[in-house]
Amino acid sequence: MRIETSAGPAEVELRRPRGAKFLLLLTHGAGGGVDAKDILAVRDSAIAAGGAVGLVLQPYRVAGGRAPGSAPKQDAAWLEIVDAVRRRVGKKLPLIQGGRSNGARVACRTAIEVGARGVIALSFPLHPPGKPEKSRRDELLAPGHIEVVVINGGSDPFGVPDPADAAEVCVIPGQPHSFRTGFDVIAETVTPWFQRWSN
Repeated sequence: MRIETSAGPAEVELRRPRGAKFLLLLTHGAGGGVDAKDILAVRDSAIAAGGAVGLVLQPYRVAGGRAPGSAPKQDAAWLEIVDAVRRRVGKKLPLIQGGRSNGARVACRTAIEVGARGVIALSFPLHPPGKPEKSRRDELLAPGHIEVVVINGGSDPFGVPDPADAAEVCVIPGQPHSFRTGFDVIAETVTPWFQRWSN
């Protein structure tokens, strides 16, 4: 489905099974798409757990851009996307949101405003490569009481959040920022959280 936002049109690939228990909205990293294997592993786990899933291609990617632009503009468009999808599938479904890398940052920054039950943060970029002093830990903690599950590679040059920074931090040894393996671990990590958040 196509959604018009203040930043331009977004595209949402929506799977909505009958009797869905929750809605998961999941988005991509800065220059990537929603076909990344870790995103698909989370999507498949959510569907298996009885969820409706929307994979969101953000407006700047629909327009062919690779840089997301300002955080306020990106977040504003995300809020519009979430509202449009929830109006379509029903606002009573528990909302879970997430993304990989830059998409994880968006999901964390907007979690309170959209009333998310939980956040899945894949490859959360704790800091720019080689610049640990420029920490984005505050974004990870922004959801406050909302539980965040982080899944990062152990060799991620963007850093790995501390276990105290989230409800769960799963580190897949040897994996870089873009996972090459470990998709079964990703699925095993998120499944019990989907079951918890949908109750």
